[in-house]
Amino acid sequence: MSSFSPFSPEELLPQTEMLEIKKRKGTLFIGLPKESFLGEKRVCLTPDAVAAFTANGHRIVIETGAGDGANFTDKEYSDAGAKISYNSEEAFKCTIILKVAPPSEKEISYINPQAILVSSMQLKTQNKHYFECLAKKRITAIAFDFIKDEDDSYPIVKSLSEIAGTASVLIAGELMSGVNKGNGLLFGNIGGVPPTSVVILGAGTVGEFAARTAIGLGARVKVFDNSITKLRKLQHCLNAPIYTSTVQPKSLTKALMRCDVAIGAIRGKNRSPIIATEGMVEKMKEGAIIVDVSIDTGGCFETSNVTTHTTPTFIKHGVIHYCVPNIPARYARTASVSISNIFTPYLLNIAEEGGFENTARFDKSLRNGMYFYHGVLTNKTIADWFDLPYRDINLLIL
Repeated sequence: MSSFSPFSPEELLPQTEMLEIKKRKGTLFIGLPKESFLGEKRVCLTPDAVAAFTANGHRIVIETGAGDGANFTDKEYSDAGAKISYNSEEAFKCTIILKVAPPSEKEISYINPQAILVSSMQLKTQNKHYFECLAKKRITAIAFDFIKDEDDSYPIVKSLSEIAGTASVLIAGELMSGVNKGNGLLFGNIGGVPPTSVVILGAGTVGEFAARTAIGLGARVKVFDNSITKLRKLQHCLNAPIYTSTVQPKSLTKALMRCDVAIGAIRGKNRSPIIATEGMVEKMKEGAIIVDVSIDTGGCFETSNVTTHTTPTFIKHGVIHYCVPNIPARYARTASVSISNIFTPYLLNIAEEGGFENTARFDKSLRNGMYFYHGVLTNKTIADWFDLPYRDINLLIL
């Protein structure tokens, strides 16, 4: 009796292995429009970064004056190989648009269908119609503040938090000066003079860099946070003796009464929790300074109200409050270099991998930052917030 084989003689022979053919290197066509949002002076790419892109065969169009706020001239960009556009719409007509602040609805109308937008999201400043405009244009939108790196952190958010933490202490130093109606105190461990006392609410990246800067200037620092893990990590990384405590009303009230500067650096999932009540602020020294960095998400001092870069402070209960959102924009050049240093290798790698479409199949961090894919909303938070239809990005990209 002959044995039956489910395979033909040809199928039993060694077969040629079929390998996936990698897509060819993509060419990027990037537009850098001038930021139109009030007080936003940063730019996503520096002239050095533009030179790196043009050297690799990519095209850059930058709107005239886009780098002025960060002290980068049109000539520097032109010398780096970028085309200077005197028409705002031309920069928005590129296939990839890089912006710091999200575009306005008017600016979205300039964008070509199927374009790729990379910007921050700033969810709390948007409305339902804004996202419907993006969907109508079938735009693929990526929020750079949602992009994670290989160690599961948010590189751009972390970098900007480092700037905000350092800046908060420098701003407090300016406000303490008698010229600015402060108490006339100087950060610094001056011989025979008691050091300035600083209280920091939050032991995250902002809190760490605020503490690092304050200690470097000779201040006495106290940090409050409800995470023992964060407090312990902070003590180890600062290499300096520092007072740390969980948030307990009695000890926090006492610390705020004695401090010269209080910095708010606690973030919540949706809104920053109010850690310092109005009663605590009332007991602070006359002329003490509050810098509420967490005002971006509501603020962690009950007395905080949003201020602007043009009118940055107000006085309540004798305490000077600085509550300007987006502190890094105050140091536009440093922030621009920081953002550019993260964007440049990231985008060049995307080009090497064959473009956004191909990279998104294999790069989880890119998918994590993507909230629209060809006009389909892929971010569940936005969908729940504005009652919009949502699809899982992993089911759309195969």
